Amino acid sequence: MKLFIKLASTTLFLIFLNSPTQAKIFRNAYVSFELPAENWSCILEQTEWICRSIDTKFSKEAIIILTAKEVGPTDSFDAYIKHLGTIQPTAFKNPGTTTSKVVYPPKQVKINDHIWIDGLQLASEVPNYYTRYLATIKDKVAVLVTLSAHKNFYTKYSKDFFKTVQSLRVIASKNLLGQPQMGPLSKSNESLGGNLSGVIPGDLLAQGEGEGFDPSSGSKNTKNLIMALAIGLAAIGVYLLVKGKKN
Repeated sequence: MKLFIKLASTTLFLIFLNSPTQAKIFRNAYVSFELPAENWSCILEQTEWICRSIDTKFSKEAIIILTAKEVGPTDSFDAYIKHLGTIQPTAFKNPGTTTSKVVYPPKQVKINDHIWIDGLQLASEVPNYYTRYLATIKDKVAVLVTLSAHKNFYTKYSKDFFKTVQSLRVIASKNLLGQPQMGPLSKSNESLGGNLSGVIPGDLLAQGEGEGFDPSSGSKNTKNLIMALAIGLAAIGVYLLVKGKKN
């Protein structure tokens, strides 16, 4: 029995030793957060950071856009709550428009000791996409993070998005505006927010596209392999134990 316990302990130690534990972190001059997966990367397009999978087959399923600006007269928590609680018109690529749906009204939340406005809408940026908005202000900088996923895949990304949100940290220094090389920031008279429709046309993901892809399949296979290894080692331990008693 002691041999079996020792063997099992060694197996668990090796499992934890070889399991990936370090998350991939995005960081710029004013915010940092955990990316949903290792195969995600962020690129800067003018004043917006676009984060998504580097695999083009799946890059349209979900996306994170980060933008920031100098605080202006339209920037306040009350203004963000009012805007994110309002139904938005959304244009299709082909002629026609629709309106968004407020999935849950915006509210104040505290994330890592900082206040954010948090709201979720459907089709507020692009038809068929859920978009979660997190907006905040620190000193003279306003920050907006949007996490969007096609409705066919939102459940699949919800857990990863949750970890991303919980890892959000505002790291902007008080003298950020005096360091233009640390930007880029939009001007105070501009609106806060990126344009998802310019990144993902809404008709690119039809019903069923991407079916069969499961981004967690790699981790599932790893878990299955580890489980099989553990069972195999346990069986060996039992065999050695029984053999030892016979001897």
